[in-house]
Amino acid sequence: MKRVRNPLNSHLYLAVVTAAALVASGALASPGSKMVKELEENGGLYDDERWQRYVTEIGERLLAHSPDRGKKYHFYVLDGAILNAMAMPESHIFVSRGLIAYVRSEDELASVIGHEIAHITANHVGKRRLTDLLGKSVGFLSAIATGRGELNQLSNRLTSVVTSGYGREMELEADHLGAKYMAKAGYNPSAVLDMLHVLMDQSLFNSQVAGRSTGYHGLFASHPKQDKRLHDAVAYSQQFLPDELVEPVGDFWSLMNGLVYGDEAARGLVRDSTYYHSVLRVVIEFPDKWQVGYSSARVNGVAPGGAGVATISVMRHQPVKRKSPAKYVADVLKRDDVTSGTEVEINGNEAYIGEVDTSASNVQLGLIGVLYHRNDVFFFKGECGPNGDPEAFRQEFRATMSALRPMTQDDLKIANRQRIEVIVAKPGQTYAELAHNSPISQFPEETLRLLNGDHPNGEPRAGDNIKVVR
Repeated sequence: MKRVRNPLNSHLYLAVVTAAALVASGALASPGSKMVKELEENGGLYDDERWQRYVTEIGERLLAHSPDRGKKYHFYVLDGAILNAMAMPESHIFVSRGLIAYVRSEDELASVIGHEIAHITANHVGKRRLTDLLGKSVGFLSAIATGRGELNQLSNRLTSVVTSGYGREMELEADHLGAKYMAKAGYNPSAVLDMLHVLMDQSLFNSQVAGRSTGYHGLFASHPKQDKRLHDAVAYSQQFLPDELVEPVGDFWSLMNGLVYGDEAARGLVRDSTYYHSVLRVVIEFPDKWQVGYSSARVNGVAPGGAGVATISVMRHQPVKRKSPAKYVADVLKRDDVTSGTEVEINGNEAYIGEVDTSASNVQLGLIGVLYHRNDVFFFKGECGPNGDPEAFRQEFRATMSALRPMTQDDLKIANRQRIEVIVAKPGQTYAELAHNSPISQFPEETLRLLNGDHPNGEPRAGDNIKVVR
């Protein structure tokens, strides 16, 4: 068949840049646009212009063959490691880079995007009444990153959509319509079934290998892969394929090479004396050369020379009814050992620093701090030991409180170093061999199989493109 170029590519990049400029300027004041702006400010969008443009171009091609042709949609790649895609009010569609990592072709990615477009054209999003959930970007990021919303008291309704979708009938309808849009746009609608296998393999891997629950949104997941209606819908869509083969909108494998993989900082990560947490989207910089460790409850810093010199710990508290920082110390923490203290402003945030009674110990100086950051309360506790310098410690304590800040894209690049590398499989090469020097910490061999659609027992075939992690 004769190959023709996709007519939607021209001028599309200019449109994307213009839309982004409007969002940044505040000219688009809708809740959805406000949420996108918050995601940008919080490092929630994947910082790779090529992928953002690629997903938008696929979306625009599919949209041109839907009932919403001519309507403005917004497509984004989220910087989250969980496999997820979502349609939200005002025609905002999000696909996580975590899902993209496991996709094996442009057709499969188009099946994901077409499915989400169908949720909008079928008014599934409107029926869930999610408009009031926009503008809660940090909670949204937590749900995308972890599959849970409790980290930021995100509404149970949003968490439900993130993790379980719209229910079997709506998901089936979205598959049916999405496959039809795909075929009309020149994509193979059978990729809907291929993508379903990808997600079902994820479910099996999570339950049988990793021992954890499935975390992806209900994308294709609310009905079984053997569902006859789904297969009939895909077969029905084949009749809409164009007579001429349409070229892909981009070079899928070239784009895949270098994609950020996983999220090393999802549960916390320390590099040098800096702590990163990509779900909470915070960074805490301790003084230079301090030793930093962490648990699920706190981050601990120890000065060079040990605890006898100085220590600082940081804990995140759930927000309560708004109080001044001083009232928070008295009414919520119920600290009765504070001998003096003052409310201060740190980086535009309300804060409190107080000195506590240490007369019953060998601690020279004890300090506590409360810092309001976004909707969270961070509690700092510091002690200057018998070998420390109290005045120097006062400055280090205040500097550590000041160094708690929102995570940026540059921080994410430092924290998350793993990348996908595309190689061509050699004869006889195995996943065990490829996993030997892999930085994947858990189940590297099984994970590489999963990445390449060979779970549970497949091996690379000579000449195939294979995704590894470096």
